[in-house]
Amino acid sequence: MTTTNSAIRNPQSPIRVLLIDDSQLVLHILQRMLSRFPEIQVVGTAANGREALDLLPALNPDVICVDLHMPVMDGLEFTREAMANYPRPILVVSVSVEPGSPNIFRLLEAGAVDILPKPRDILGADLDKLANELASKIRILSGVRVFRRHNGVSAAKPAPRPTVMPRPQAPPRIVVIGASTGGPQALREILGSLSAKFPLPVVCVQHIGSSFLPEMVMWLAEICPLPVRKAAHGETPQAGVVYFAPEDVHLELDNGGGRFALSLAAPIDGHRPSVTVTMRAAARCFGGGAVGVLLTGMGRDGADGMASIAAAGGVTIAQDEASSTVYGMPKQAVELGAVQHILPLEQIAPMLEALVNNHGIVGGAAGK
Repeated sequence: MTTTNSAIRNPQSPIRVLLIDDSQLVLHILQRMLSRFPEIQVVGTAANGREALDLLPALNPDVICVDLHMPVMDGLEFTREAMANYPRPILVVSVSVEPGSPNIFRLLEAGAVDILPKPRDILGADLDKLANELASKIRILSGVRVFRRHNGVSAAKPAPRPTVMPRPQAPPRIVVIGASTGGPQALREILGSLSAKFPLPVVCVQHIGSSFLPEMVMWLAEICPLPVRKAAHGETPQAGVVYFAPEDVHLELDNGGGRFALSLAAPIDGHRPSVTVTMRAAARCFGGGAVGVLLTGMGRDGADGMASIAAAGGVTIAQDEASSTVYGMPKQAVELGAVQHILPLEQIAPMLEALVNNHGIVGGAAGK
């Protein structure tokens, strides 16, 4: 992924949308649904990815909605080609991105930003609900920053060293990473870049539909050299293991032994699991040994959690605006004064390695 991004849309203009689907009926229904929203303008339609690629330069859409299975060129190949040549926020609207589908994260890896399952019987579906969901996602994606992606396998490059090499007051004992929109792709970059001997537990909180979490964990496990799994109630976080907050519960840490504790407490900043809840728990249990990382995402979840880690003497790192898909959550933490280091995405894993190397840390349970 490079830092060549699509042009920023004028917020005073309608959101220009290109629809791609091989069903003329579906295209007609989607157009009718979006016609309810004056801030959204369908500027073109295409029956397959090849036809859409030919239209892109002239139509210059702000957001692209594409089906997956189509003749001539399917949605996955279209996404790869579009992100290599005409990068735009892509929303995949398909019956083939239902929970449990292996297609979802292949599409995200190719450059799609979000997915929306399409009803198999679209005529019998709740079209009002579908219209509102589609319009909401299009509004969000119209403000998303996307990056040109090059097809093919690039030569391996040494990881860039962070510009600042801090030595925290206390040895790091646990890493907590929070993310939302664009987070799966960012987490794949970070987790895939950690060494197989990384000596700390890594706890991740990702805002994602609960039905999609198991597939995301498996997708990340394909590239991460460390074991990746969902956290379990009562489990003690182990060195060199990546844990994810389970669906629809807060992930806390008990003060006694630093074991995971799952909570059904009310959502924080609109989210459960909440990044802030997990970061506050890490600050309470591990004090200056907690490391907080806040990645791309909408809203302000995680900002207060980062403040708790900073106040406890821990290290706080935020993804920078240039590499963020949505610079919402990191921005809120920066404006709160809770961030010590603002880094491009590709420098975050090297920074984490530097933190542990500077202290000569070896593996073990986080609480030991």
